[in-house]
Amino acid sequence: MTDSYSVPEDLLYTREHEWTRLEGSVARIGITEYAAKTLNDVVYLSLPSEGAKMKQLSTFGTIESIKAVSELYSPLSGTVRKVNSELQTRPELVNQSPYGDGWIVEIDASDLEKEKLALLTPGQYAEFLATLGK
Repeated sequence: MTDSYSVPEDLLYTREHEWTRLEGSVARIGITEYAAKTLNDVVYLSLPSEGAKMKQLSTFGTIESIKAVSELYSPLSGTVRKVNSELQTRPELVNQSPYGDGWIVEIDASDLEKEKLALLTPGQYAEFLATLGK
């Protein structure tokens, strides 16, 4: 099953199918390719404002597709430093480039060293995906 989904090695993952890419204490967050394909065509995202506080594994917005509305969960706690404003007019970027142009928010992580221990490594996430088809 994981053969059909990309799991980049430079990211950490949640069981809710969000990813985070760390650059120092800055964390860029998006949804995984698995989530993007499962949702199908994304048509709208409800996202936090810059400066909003996010808490690890708590919801920070919603993502709406032609199939469903799903909650977005933050991999880490922190303060929103940047929202991908391109998604307001081009929400399909989440489907087209979930690990690139389809990123959702960037945060200044507040408890990075402790919280990243609760996230899945690429290998652990790939193993998790393999269990979903059973």
